[in-house]
Amino acid sequence: MTPLLLFALMLLGVRAMSDSEDLKTRERLFLSSLGLPARPQSAGSHRRPVPSELWRMFRRSEKEKAREGDPCTVSEYGVRGNIIRYVQDQGGLVSGWSISCQACLEKQLFFNMSVLQPVELLSLAQLEIKLHMKPLRPTEHLQGPRVVSMSLYKVIRATLRGANPQANRRLLLSQSVQLQLEPTIITMDLTPLAESWRKPGHNYGLVVELSLLGSEPEELIPFLPGNSLPLDAALTFPLIEASLVVVSLNPHQCRSRQRRSAVHLPVTPSNVCKARRLYIDFKDVGWQDWIIAPQGYMANYCHGECPFPLSESLNGTNHAILQTLVHSLDPQGTPQPCCVPIRLSPISMLYYDNNDNVVLRHYQDMVVDECGCR
Repeated sequence: MTPLLLFALMLLGVRAMSDSEDLKTRERLFLSSLGLPARPQSAGSHRRPVPSELWRMFRRSEKEKAREGDPCTVSEYGVRGNIIRYVQDQGGLVSGWSISCQACLEKQLFFNMSVLQPVELLSLAQLEIKLHMKPLRPTEHLQGPRVVSMSLYKVIRATLRGANPQANRRLLLSQSVQLQLEPTIITMDLTPLAESWRKPGHNYGLVVELSLLGSEPEELIPFLPGNSLPLDAALTFPLIEASLVVVSLNPHQCRSRQRRSAVHLPVTPSNVCKARRLYIDFKDVGWQDWIIAPQGYMANYCHGECPFPLSESLNGTNHAILQTLVHSLDPQGTPQPCCVPIRLSPISMLYYDNNDNVVLRHYQDMVVDECGCR
């Protein structure tokens, strides 16, 4: 191999590495503008399912995005916000029975609040506990209603080995729940507590304690740690599924917008400044493994000349009109005004973050609706 050929190959390799680094830098900057510190990693087929309520909210936002409304208000919860997260529980079942109750079951709940960026303002943190009562056998059904007593505690400090955990807990909720074949859902507003969890070293989680009313301890069979209970027990507890619905507001990405009508871009070719069609498919950029919906969107772009004299259709400013006049007199010394977006609209995105939480987020200024000369 000649030195010249070797040098050429080296230059091509350096350029390829430079292009690759440049692409990664551009991707990192774009993700940062979306409020993501890094690209969420793929979890393959082990992703948690999207909550049905989030699907409804996403579809509703898609239908209403062309109507007048505040994109920074979550009407379903009546609070300000442009980010809705379903933060999953990372706690586990406690082995054996509760220390304080021989016929009780305890489950730890832990929600990682560090997924919120420091700039985000917490508007709502609503705990959702779902109790699933499964029959012991496929052909068996519950004989009448079964009632369970549920107590919810916040943990105020870590418990030392051998110490009584009750001393480090504070009761938040205590109620009786009548179980049916359909899942039972209990909700509670934990916004002030969740706000305190954002401070380092303040998040010790929660504890849910269940006891079957009218049952004797000998009727119950102990279980091992995990997320499921034995199906051959004489009398078993319901399965516990918990999540924290977190609504927050990023003030830097949220401002009021004017009402807009549906935009239909012309397809006739022209060299005059106007909006052109551009569809972005997330599969083309390799983001389909973490973006749930939409699969892509019509982003559009502005392109064309701003000739003299500027017509009203080109939406030129007074400065742009004068600049085109000067350009017509001195084409070499003064450039034409630029064709730029002057009206944009938002989109909603449903995706997984790096903690496998499902996030619904509204992003402004993502679709070019109208262009003008500036």
